[in-house]
Amino acid sequence: MNDSAQIETTDGEESTSLYQRILNDIRGKIVSGAWAPGYRIPFEHELTVQYDCSRMTVNKALSQLAAAGLIERRRRSGSFVRSPRSQAAVLEITDIRIEVEALGLPYRYALEQRRERRSQPNDAERLSPVCPKKLVELNCLHYAGTRPFCVEHRLISLETVPDASVETFQEIAPGPWLIGRVPWSTAEHRISAEGADSLMAAGLDIDEGAPCLVIERRTWTADLPVTYARFIYAGVSHSLVARFEPS
Repeated sequence: MNDSAQIETTDGEESTSLYQRILNDIRGKIVSGAWAPGYRIPFEHELTVQYDCSRMTVNKALSQLAAAGLIERRRRSGSFVRSPRSQAAVLEITDIRIEVEALGLPYRYALEQRRERRSQPNDAERLSPVCPKKLVELNCLHYAGTRPFCVEHRLISLETVPDASVETFQEIAPGPWLIGRVPWSTAEHRISAEGADSLMAAGLDIDEGAPCLVIERRTWTADLPVTYARFIYAGVSHSLVARFEPS
């Protein structure tokens, strides 16, 4: 189902714009956190009355939200906001704090820079082809003991996550903040090896040219971009492990 597809109904009165309004209203309440995970969405007949439309139009909107992973539909119980998903098929989406503490080392987070800005042409390559107009850009450092563990560069869409405009990210890293507030439906990881440039070397306290492991992550909620993140680790001290079972 495409958001812009015409919805056929028994009386022919419901339009695409009404379907889109229902979809956007519910999605907006979920993404903003107004409807927390586990919240029961009004029943179909209640939404039919609220929007003065056919039950088929409501059902189509809820089906789209379920397909996007934002809600869970339970037979005879109704529809509920899904809990944020915490892992991808190949690489888990985890809190870097957990990675550090698994090594038996104390964790520390530091925000290096935060700024709000308008998007630029190259942001579309990183975040989404349909790039939001306003972003929060963050540069962060994660420590394991006294040593830098990971350099993080992140973009957050203010159109999808407007609450990011009032969060300073001084006390909490953007990763766990987003996981706790924005249910995501799709994630993409890109993993590469790079030699440290001057900025990477300075951030990780390593020599220029030293091997680094780079993980780039993009996440979406339904068709809306949420965030782009680039994590840089010193290659000599970091590796990725994934365990699989046959399907």
